[in-house]
Amino acid sequence: MTQKVVVAGVGMIPFTKPGQSETYPIMGEQAVRIALADAGVGYESIQQAYASYVFADSTAGQRVLYNVGMTGIPVINVNNNCASGSTALFLANQAIASGMADIVLAFGFEQMVPGAIPSSFADRPSPLELFLDQCDNHVPGAAAIPSALRIFGSAGYEHMKRFGTPLETFAKIRAKASRHAANNPKAVFRKIVTVEDVLAEQVMWEGVMTRSMACPPTCGAGAVVLCSEAYAKKHGLDASVYIAGQALTTDGPEAFNSGDMRDVAGYSMSRAAANKVYEIAGVGAQDVDVVELHDCFAQNELLTYESLGLCPEGGAQKFVDDGDNTYGGKFVVNPSGGLLCKGHPIGATGLAQCTELVQQLRGQAEQRQVEGARIALQHNIGIGGAAVVTMYRKD
Repeated sequence: MTQKVVVAGVGMIPFTKPGQSETYPIMGEQAVRIALADAGVGYESIQQAYASYVFADSTAGQRVLYNVGMTGIPVINVNNNCASGSTALFLANQAIASGMADIVLAFGFEQMVPGAIPSSFADRPSPLELFLDQCDNHVPGAAAIPSALRIFGSAGYEHMKRFGTPLETFAKIRAKASRHAANNPKAVFRKIVTVEDVLAEQVMWEGVMTRSMACPPTCGAGAVVLCSEAYAKKHGLDASVYIAGQALTTDGPEAFNSGDMRDVAGYSMSRAAANKVYEIAGVGAQDVDVVELHDCFAQNELLTYESLGLCPEGGAQKFVDDGDNTYGGKFVVNPSGGLLCKGHPIGATGLAQCTELVQQLRGQAEQRQVEGARIALQHNIGIGGAAVVTMYRKD
């Protein structure tokens, strides 16, 4: 039997620019302690822990937890590129749902450096090699662009070419993110910018992207405590928010053979994960109130509107122009400010998204609160690839 999985506790620390944070063991410890306190449990209750990060050595998860306690529990370290945090959450969810554990911890952290993300192992093939080859072979000028920008910029270029989407639409997404982040004290960028400001910035790829359409390298940490509904009731924990559906997918063959740069950037695997979640939960995109999605670039936010079914394929420009991605529209997307403004400490991102959505469903999001939110959707993607979609509901 599958046990109902409750989100008993969430926590994150304010995200910061590289060089302005504590070290990763301190950041991770702080986030874990916040989540444990939010759940109302001690670390000695935790039966398993899943640690997510990308830029740290092996067993960095243990290094963080040894600051909290040394109880001998299994600690599993997870690296699934930018989907690492939600992959840790996926494994924690499986442990509870399968009955293998009653209460577990998922946490993530990242201590990043400024600038474009480099390869850690220059003496061997990159996991992104096949993806970058697709961009270089299909998009003029792509080969001269840094890797992450090349992949997501190529996908945005594909949408512009297919549907006539103007650069201004991506600028509107970035401006919306700034308005949301202005109400989030944990966001790294809280200054409100206009569409005109975004379009007037440094050009990163002529006609495709300006500077703030890309998320910044960020330091930070987040943590989540999951437990079974039975455990929550037995110990008097908050069981009001639960995981109604979750799916993790990887790339299908279309990533390399469709010639569609959206598939190179994970469009199809995101759509597949979302469809699985809607089937599991028994509700569709139209029922969702609030969304935290993976806006590592404004281009990917736009693509994800369509892959999650928030709007029809090719309908994202109208979706943005109609204001259906913000307060007063059909959905509130990234009330936290998203990766574009809240920041993207890679291993922490999926746990921070969960934290925001759980607080929204509990009615604890203060100035960011989406009124009456009862169904929330989370999307976290890593190129290489992994897409995790999670639906949360409030009883």
